[in-house]
Amino acid sequence: MWPEVEILLRADGGFCRDEILSWCEANAVDYVIGLPKNDRLQRRIKRRMKLARRRFAKTGKAARAFGDLRYRTRTSWSRRRRVVAKAEYLAKGENPRFVVTSLTVKQTSAQEVYETIYCARGEMENRIKEQQMGLFADRTSTAAFRSNQIRLYFSSIGYCVLEALRRLGLAGTKMARAQCTTMRLRRFKIGARIRITARKVWISLATGYAWAGVFAQVYENLERGEPQRS
Repeated sequence: MWPEVEILLRADGGFCRDEILSWCEANAVDYVIGLPKNDRLQRRIKRRMKLARRRFAKTGKAARAFGDLRYRTRTSWSRRRRVVAKAEYLAKGENPRFVVTSLTVKQTSAQEVYETIYCARGEMENRIKEQQMGLFADRTSTAAFRSNQIRLYFSSIGYCVLEALRRLGLAGTKMARAQCTTMRLRRFKIGARIRITARKVWISLATGYAWAGVFAQVYENLERGEPQRS
């Protein structure tokens, strides 16, 4: 449908299977996927690990050294592939990590593949957890598929609304990076008194609301149509 769109699959080691890698290669889909460590891989980064250990000994801080490997499993892979290695030394000792990717060395360096592309997967997982825990996306306990699906739709729409509010309304405020749960509890749950007359409904917000200043700035940002940067 969109032949010019570039697609990159990013996943953890549970998806590192030759069927998936081969399909991506056959369908012009790039990938950056975690590769479980083994003795063969760790032997090939011994020199880099020694370098990281020396750096750690000098600074007392976590040290990393990156490298590129051409690697193929003994039986399960159909071809050799590029593997990015991270040789890291921490206070608790060695912490090697590996990623298999279709991206070439000319396209991106080993360090960029790991730190910029692969590690961003964790931030995406945080956003998924935010929707699950803050907007109840995991409440799919009815017996029918469609009712569970509509619940997930409502949760997804709610997340999009809150993300827009965070990006546009809360920019420049103390809550600019607040998670959905915090936004619900501090922005929406405001004590109020409601009076209904023959012609009007009066809503009086609590004068003791601790985030009144933020509320006012959000209103101004949304009315202006663009966030007020701090």
